[in-house]
Amino acid sequence: MSGRAAAFFDLDKTIIARSSTLAFSRPFYAGGLINRRAVIRSAYAQFVYLVGGADHDQMERMRAYLSALVTGWDVGQVKDIVAETLHDLIDPMVYSEAADLIAEHLQAGRDVVIVSSSGAEVVEPIGELLGADKVVATRMVIEEGRYTGELEFYAYGPAKAQAVRELASSEGYDLTSSYAYSDSITDLPMLEEVGHPHAVNPDRALRREALARGWPVLDFTHPVALRRRLRDLPGQRPGLTAAIGAGAATAGLAWYASRRRRV
Repeated sequence: MSGRAAAFFDLDKTIIARSSTLAFSRPFYAGGLINRRAVIRSAYAQFVYLVGGADHDQMERMRAYLSALVTGWDVGQVKDIVAETLHDLIDPMVYSEAADLIAEHLQAGRDVVIVSSSGAEVVEPIGELLGADKVVATRMVIEEGRYTGELEFYAYGPAKAQAVRELASSEGYDLTSSYAYSDSITDLPMLEEVGHPHAVNPDRALRREALARGWPVLDFTHPVALRRRLRDLPGQRPGLTAAIGAGAATAGLAWYASRRRRV
């Protein structure tokens, strides 16, 4: 297949330094969606995830826990909370190295696609903030404006690879000249789909696999607030400045709209 290239990024521990879903536990608590015990459990899960990553069994336990937790939540309230707290929570967690990579791919004319197992209500606003062209994320079944607890699409493991193939077909991406980045061995199927796979802050299993296959291993260690990057970036990075500027404006409008709805 001949076409333009794309860059596929996992989100958690690849672009941002934490789990995007667990990062919103305190705002969800403040909004009355979860109790203090759930906040503590989320903080512990965040610590475990940061120290050792999450293997298949841990991801399945987290999926089951979160599916049960959000059952009955009002979707509009979740979107409002994410819009209002997005900059405070996510902005400071973006790896500077990841932002550089996004800038390079945008300047090279490649689409940037975030592929994350976190929920679409969280990932899509983050994608806008980062200037991503497209987002693939987990979608939950919604009935009468509330989550049922069932999954419509779980962006995890082989399903991520399938989503990448489908995007390549619909958008005309040449996967042999495309790039992919992830920290987890569970994303091995997605990494195998492209001609330029990269392991970023990899767990032990992915690091072993990457070294065995001769894939680049990248260590991202410097979270820097996007707003500070926009202030400090030199003029040679207009692609990222424009993309993040547009994303920040969109996120700001979403927050303003959510405030207006409650007035």
